[in-house]
Amino acid sequence: MNKRTCLYDKHVALGALIQPFGGFDMPIQYTNIIDEHKAVREHVGVFDVSHMGEIIISGHDAPRFVNHIFTNDVTKMKPGDVMYGMMCYEDGGTVDDTCVDMLEPNRYFMTVNAANVDKDSEWVHKQAEKFDVVVCYKSDWWNQLAIQGPEAEKTVTEVLHLPVSDLKFYQCKEVLRFDDSVIVSRTGYTGEDGFEVYGDKEYIRDAWDRLMRAGVKPCGLGCRDTLRFEVGLPLYGDELSKDISPIMAGLGHFVDFDKPEFIGREALLKQKTEGVAKRLRGIQLDDHAVPRHGYKVLCDGKEVGEVTTGYRLISADKSCAVALVDSSLKLGDRVEIQIRKKTFPGTIVKKRFVDTHYKKD
Repeated sequence: MNKRTCLYDKHVALGALIQPFGGFDMPIQYTNIIDEHKAVREHVGVFDVSHMGEIIISGHDAPRFVNHIFTNDVTKMKPGDVMYGMMCYEDGGTVDDTCVDMLEPNRYFMTVNAANVDKDSEWVHKQAEKFDVVVCYKSDWWNQLAIQGPEAEKTVTEVLHLPVSDLKFYQCKEVLRFDDSVIVSRTGYTGEDGFEVYGDKEYIRDAWDRLMRAGVKPCGLGCRDTLRFEVGLPLYGDELSKDISPIMAGLGHFVDFDKPEFIGREALLKQKTEGVAKRLRGIQLDDHAVPRHGYKVLCDGKEVGEVTTGYRLISADKSCAVALVDSSLKLGDRVEIQIRKKTFPGTIVKKRFVDTHYKKD
């Protein structure tokens, strides 16, 4: 039986389309994906992402341990910083991609993908055996809202009364609420300015009600996928997996090879220096056909890869895909995507199809 977030009854009351995702019954849409997508691009929308997992790592060896399991370098962080990166296997395959918040010296807050919570927890626990750290799996306690869009700061400040105007892109803060904490970060998985608000069930239910009364658009996971895809953000299971490394995914800038040691370093360094057989590329189709996950990519009649994600873009009048293809293919090369019994021509392009609008000043 699938799990349910603390807001499940509120989604049902709003008439949301509920479907399984990551082991949870989650809202896919409330009105329709296009309306919800446009609300985030043009105004503000709120997502229930309480299905995500949270891990708190603390203790004397916490910086060294997090650096050991994480591709980026947390020694460069200061309290209040957020850093994106991956956890990898020894062969360079991806365990998961994650954001790490540094709450205090020797105390880190890690968010992992819902479908990977059990796998990630087991993997992190195993790696921690030789370190002086305390690893707390808090996914059942923490719940999360993502408030996204150009009006996100105004909404979080005026509706939730959280002081966030001082937060810059990829920063976080811990706000005390009675005896409990609320954690707020400013990252965004939509390409727009946005905030992630973490709290206990009572707080998140109250925050959701306030946002609904203020007229904020509830958004489902359907448009969360269309939004992240347009701006080239990866989804674990599609653009990252145990078989798709950060180098293959074009995410090498989140792998810090200046660090002398981390799990997967040797394999990833070999991939960087010697190259990889496959890598992710964007494809823009000439036609209005819609490519989907698993569709074959052809070049001169030869199969050269397959689509990981594809959509008819909502924010632009074009059909696009991201695909894992032969690394010999370069920007501007012509390919075809096989959709059922027909093939549709397209061009290799960058994976970001729509500009981002993060607040970086």
